[in-house]
Order: sequence, then C-alpha cells, then structure tokens
Amino acid sequence: MTPSNIKIKALLRGPNTKRTLELIPAVLYGFKTENISLSVDKIEFDKIFKQAGESSLIELDIDGKNITVLIHDVQEDPVSDEIIHIDFYKPDLEKKVSVVIPLITKGEPGGVKNYGGTLVKNINDVEVKALPNNIPHEIIVNVENLEDIGDEISIKEISVPEGVEILRDPDEIIITIVAPTKVEEELEKPIEEKIEEVEGVGEKTEEEEEEEAPQQEE
Repeated sequence: MTPSNIKIKALLRGPNTKRTLELIPAVLYGFKTENISLSVDKIEFDKIFKQAGESSLIELDIDGKNITVLIHDVQEDPVSDEIIHIDFYKPDLEKKVSVVIPLITKGEPGGVKNYGGTLVKNINDVEVKALPNNIPHEIIVNVENLEDIGDEISIKEISVPEGVEILRDPDEIIITIVAPTKVEEELEKPIEEKIEEVEGVGEKTEEEEEEEAPQQEE
C-alpha cells in the first residue's frame, strides 16, 4: 500500500464536547473499526477536500495514529452551504469499493469551434469499482475528436486506469455535439438519474452509516 500524501489531524470528540466554528464534527467507521466521533479543523478540511474529493484516499491522524480513509459523505447547511458534518470511511484496502467519480471534459470540440454546435454533457459523474488505492480522483474525457454535429462519446470510449471498472451501460451516450437549434430540445429531456430529497440535516445513526457505506466485495 502506498500511503496518501493528503493528511489531516482529527480530534476525539466526546458527548460533552462543545461545537465551535473552527471545528467540524465527524465520524469514522468502516473495516474493522468501531464508530468513533471526531472533530477536524474547518480550514484544513476545506483544503484537503478540494484535493481529494470523495474518491481519493487520505490519512487521518488520530492521536498520532494514521488511518487510511475515504471522505465518504459531507453534509452542508442548506442555507449557508457551510460543511456541518463529515463521514470518514475506512475501506478494506484488499477489496474493491464502489465510489462516484466526477467526469471532466478536456479540449475544444471541432463541432463547436467550426460549426457552432453545442457540447451537451448528459452526466457529470460515474460510479466506478476499484481497489481503494487505484481509485482515480477524476476521469478526464478528451472531446477534441468531436469534429462534427452529431458526434458523440459513449461510456465504452472513456479511458480509465487499469483495474478501474465503470458501473454503467457501456453503450450509454454521455456527451453529444448538437446543432444550436436542438440545444433546448436536448436539455428538456428527462434526467434519468434519481435525485433524493433532503428531508433533514444532522448526524446519521449507526444503522444509516452502515447502510450508506461504500459497498465492498465479500
């Protein structure tokens, strides 16, 4: 295992620990780990979250002991968008885990530059399965070869690192160059992905944390 170079110090949090603006409440759970209540520095976490997102391994320093984890879930205040709670998940590094990875487009399509078309991106992220140490931070999709109106890219045409499997239909179209007059028509198509409503914001129960933890192979 190659240790992550992204590290953050966490403080143990007890039932009588007072909340402060400088610290974010957090919880650690996962492989061979009992639930541990923690707090992390807000400024430091903001920095590493921009680097790691929810797909890169980081090192959590708890009283001098380093634990390799994923940032599994981040809860934000619905009004201020401030982070109010974090779930850290310790995976089994020897088993594959499923996580969601952002798709980032790179380059300028010829169909846009030369013919005035518009690039329509149908999805912004994909779920992948890989060993925790092989999970990419993001997947880059080069769109420079989309030379004409109607050119498209499917899941099977995406290049991913060895050992990484995309958990979607290989023939699904994710990017298309459409004529300007068809942009509104494309955007009005129903979104297939499910959007769950947020009914409340707060710390999860242990049962909820276990149910929502990343799925790993038996």
